[in-house]
Amino acid sequence: MTSQNRARFVLAVFALALVFSLSPAPARGEEGMWTLDNLPLKLLKDRYGFAPTQAWLDRVRLASVRFMDGGSGSFISPDGLVLTNHHVAVGQLQKMSAAGRDYVATGFYAKTQAEEIKSPDLEVNVLAGMENVTARVLASVKAGMSEADALKSRQAEIARLEKESQDKTGLRSNVISLYQGGEYWLYRYQKYTDVRLVMAPERQAAYYGGDSDNFTYPRYDLDMAYFRIYENGKPLRPEHWLTWNPKGLSEGDLVFVSGHPGSTDRQFTYAQLENQRDSRYPILLAYIDRTVKTLREYSARGQEQERRALVQIFGYENSRKALTGEFEGLKDPALMAGRKKAEDEFRKKVAGSPAWKNEFGGAWEAIGGAVAKSAESFKKRFWRGQTGSQLAQFAQTIVRYAAEVKKPDADRIPGFHESEVEELRFYLLSPAPIYADLEELLLARALQQALAELGPNDEFVKAALGGATPESAAKKLIGGTKLADPKVREELLKGGEGAVAKSADPLIVLARKIDPTLRADEKWARDNIESVLTSAGEKIGRARFAVYGKAEAPDATFTLRLSFGTAAGYPMNGTLAPYKTTLYGLYDRALGFGDKGEFKLPARFWDRKASLDLATPVNFVCSCDIIGGNSGSPVVNRAGELVGLIFDGNIESLPGRFAYDGTKNRAVAVHCAYMLEGLKKLYDAAPLAAEIEKKK
Repeated sequence: MTSQNRARFVLAVFALALVFSLSPAPARGEEGMWTLDNLPLKLLKDRYGFAPTQAWLDRVRLASVRFMDGGSGSFISPDGLVLTNHHVAVGQLQKMSAAGRDYVATGFYAKTQAEEIKSPDLEVNVLAGMENVTARVLASVKAGMSEADALKSRQAEIARLEKESQDKTGLRSNVISLYQGGEYWLYRYQKYTDVRLVMAPERQAAYYGGDSDNFTYPRYDLDMAYFRIYENGKPLRPEHWLTWNPKGLSEGDLVFVSGHPGSTDRQFTYAQLENQRDSRYPILLAYIDRTVKTLREYSARGQEQERRALVQIFGYENSRKALTGEFEGLKDPALMAGRKKAEDEFRKKVAGSPAWKNEFGGAWEAIGGAVAKSAESFKKRFWRGQTGSQLAQFAQTIVRYAAEVKKPDADRIPGFHESEVEELRFYLLSPAPIYADLEELLLARALQQALAELGPNDEFVKAALGGATPESAAKKLIGGTKLADPKVREELLKGGEGAVAKSADPLIVLARKIDPTLRADEKWARDNIESVLTSAGEKIGRARFAVYGKAEAPDATFTLRLSFGTAAGYPMNGTLAPYKTTLYGLYDRALGFGDKGEFKLPARFWDRKASLDLATPVNFVCSCDIIGGNSGSPVVNRAGELVGLIFDGNIESLPGRFAYDGTKNRAVAVHCAYMLEGLKKLYDAAPLAAEIEKKK
């Protein structure tokens, strides 16, 4: 799901004779979220008799979009129409809603372009181009530099690269670290912020089966939503869009997923995986459990409170189920043994070459030391960093913004460089509604958790509470702040450090008090953990190239990737899961549960059942390698036609953050035929269906 940190991620030629003289490690099945510069074209040709041309790749790239609040999508018409998931759109749907007008629950359809609703704070990106800048980033690190100074130098050079590119091209420019720092690439994006809602079904149809069915299969979800991108007040005319194949696909067909997977940890060291298992996941899951409990208490206060809390509850429960599956993967002896064996073999190859051993050999030990320090301090840093309140987060960002923007760009902390401040201001000035009663409760619970976990003598807790109880502190802070008004936030940004220093707004006062403690924590982490992981990670990345070449895809970074696979069922619960489901199955599932609760069908499904072709495929699975962030990704066939819409993975795929298992990892998608059947026969949206079906 979404977070304020969103997507700030990101070769020199190393001993080419050695690289090409060694046999590369074989690609493992259909594993891989591949960057467009390094696709396994030979494998595709040998296995499937097909390899995409550059023209095919360019068309799919320019038709693929990234939703910056967390997800993917694609252009599907020459008039800027974009397809994504309902659950990607749901945050914007809620922000467009109000008491008595709940687009999440009822859905929405604009019969004309004049009725389309502008999203309050949605940015959509299209990848315009990529450039390898590894040599320049690595050259910024000079011999003899400490790891802390080397990290600062890298970050300054990355900031320069991004600013130069942005000034030269006018495009959003992000430097991305790949292969643990083995490569750095500059990705340039065309960005759009006039994004208008066209259509979304009601949540009950889109999220059919609710949390019970989430991350499972067979599924029966109509998880779709449609936006239109505008430029200069008119619908965008994209260079490329995906034509729609209403027949979809057949079992065994080769398909591709073009999307923006968020993050994976497949190239983490074994020590890093142990740290995730023993330190991070237990704390994250405990936090989510407590937060969901708080949100459910709030939701029980009334119908309006239930509406306000719904999307946050959905997000946290989705994260809890995903993280639980990942955590179980880390506790699986077979998965961990496989990762340990692969690392031991890799290290043995490195140790077998005196040159490699000298250059790369100490990297694993360095990472082990850094993650040990991280484990010792993670609890304190985590609980100090949780506010629970959007308004409190606004205040902290404004205080930092005022202090950072007056500095030379190279000296600023991450998140406040010149290439980043435009996006920062866009979200800070969002006109989306904020609910004071919910803010107060979430802030109180966050402060209560910090007090319980860190104790009353912790310097952050003392500064935040000032001797008050968490409840009374939150009541005073939220009751007295004016930051819910975007005009107040804008005035503080314009006024800079002077306005922030003079502000008596209680949340700004609090942010000023706790900022030194938070900055000290972050600096310590950069100097003692991030700097070591970056330096050692670069060494392991270079060692991987030396030993294996580039036969593996890099870990996901919320940048455009292409994965491939086939439409295929899989063994499940002692039987077989079919590659597709149908409308017959949807009605059977509803009747099997008495048409109640999470399995209740919207009334329109019963009223119009006789008009539907019940043999219509609903959802399908394919062996494409995906993870969170791929939601909304188009599934395309060899012809580059859209045949489906990714919306989930099966429960067996959740450990895929750490390792891919092609026998049972499956991506779950909405079938094109179901989307068209729904538009035409359930939602009276035939004009929208006609726009989609229009051929070039």
